[in-house]
Parts: sequence; C-alpha cells; structure tokens
Amino acid sequence: MYRVRVQLPLKLSLQYRYLDILHDALINAWTTAGAPVDWVMGRYARAWTFAPLGTHRKDMNQVHTLVVSTADVELGRILRTLEPAMIAASRAQTGEVVDFRSATILPDFDPIVSGTRSLGVLMLSPLAISHKLGNDGRRWHTDVRETDLSSAISSRLSRLAGRPIRLTVTPDSFYVRMRPRHSSAIWVKQSHSTGRPILVVGMRVPLVLAGEPEDLRWAYYAGVGEQTRMGFGCVGSIEQGVGRA
Repeated sequence: MYRVRVQLPLKLSLQYRYLDILHDALINAWTTAGAPVDWVMGRYARAWTFAPLGTHRKDMNQVHTLVVSTADVELGRILRTLEPAMIAASRAQTGEVVDFRSATILPDFDPIVSGTRSLGVLMLSPLAISHKLGNDGRRWHTDVRETDLSSAISSRLSRLAGRPIRLTVTPDSFYVRMRPRHSSAIWVKQSHSTGRPILVVGMRVPLVLAGEPEDLRWAYYAGVGEQTRMGFGCVGSIEQGVGRA
C-alpha cells in the first residue's frame, strides 16, 4: 500500500476537459515504470485510484495536484519509482495535452495508526455508486441517502481485496442537511460515435468510515465505490484537506 501527491509548482496548473486524459497519463506512467497493463487496466486490474485536485468547471478543468493511491503491495513498489515525466498523455480527438514533468512527487502520510477504528474522510474525487433500473441498464445515485453506503462500499472492497471487508459508512449529517444536492456529472470521455461527453454522476460528501484498521486502510488506499481506477472514490483525511501539501 502506498500513496503519493504529484504536485505542480505553485501557481502552475494544467487544463483538461475529460477525466480520461489524466487516466491515460497515469496508465502511461504505470506501464513505463514496469507495471503489466492488466495490473492497471481491465476487469481484473488491481486496486488503485486517483484524484485531480484543482478547480472544476462544466467544460474545462484545472489540476495542480494528482493524488495517486494503491492498496496493492506490488503496485505500491512500482508507485515508489514513478517519475513526473512519465505522467503525460495527448489526444488529437479532443485537443488535450497533459504533462507533469515539472511536478514533484511527494509521499502521502498514512492517517491510520494502531488502534484506529474510525476515520473521517473527504471525497477527493466523487463517490460513484449505481443501481439497476429495470431493463434499462443502471442509474447513478445522486444522493447518499438513496442507498446503503455501508453495503455498497464494503461489498466492492471485498471483491477487490479477495476477503471480507466490513465497514460502516456514515455521511456527515450536517453537510447533507446543508447541501441536499451534492452530486455532479463528470465528463469522463468523449464518445467516438457522437462526439458528446460520456458522463458519470458522483457525490461529494464527507464520510465517517468505521471498522477494523486493516479494512479502513483498504478503503483509504483503494478508494470507495465504483469507477475507482477512472478517478472516482479517492478519499483523503479531513486534516489534510484538498489543497496543496
């Protein structure tokens, strides 16, 4: 398990429109550093996640820091060897280019110490949870009160970890009361056939995670919910916040 912050110099940020350009840049970094492609992409990829920190707008975003995290031991070893220049990608279809060669990679601290049974976290990237909608596929939840967060998050983490993980997940009640609308549609990528954005709806709400220390650690390093390897469900400690380190 390991986690880093890829941080650009003060007052410098990169523009991007679709989240998958950052995903592609990280896939390039993982594989350049020696990770087999099927460790980081595809149905059976190992547990990792990321979050872009910066400003977010409807059709253009700015990122000054990437939080990159993995719960996998072998990916953790590879993550220690990543160099900023490896994190780069370009796409002619959307006219996007990202290159983190001027960034500094900083190890992130582990907030889970011996005896920790609960942890307050922020969603550094939105929490994505879906449910079946009859015969019409799946729908993204837009309100944390619509679903059993504990069951949804624990069951997915259990599949990733290959063992039972049991967490109690409680949204911050004051935050939800003050911000009953706490979801947003994220432009993940551009459709090749229509040119329109493909969206994932995610929720941003502080959470309290409760459980055994190793289960908490899995949630912290692997991310929570769905689409974690695409940049959703990355959590951070309340103390550290969402600014630059």
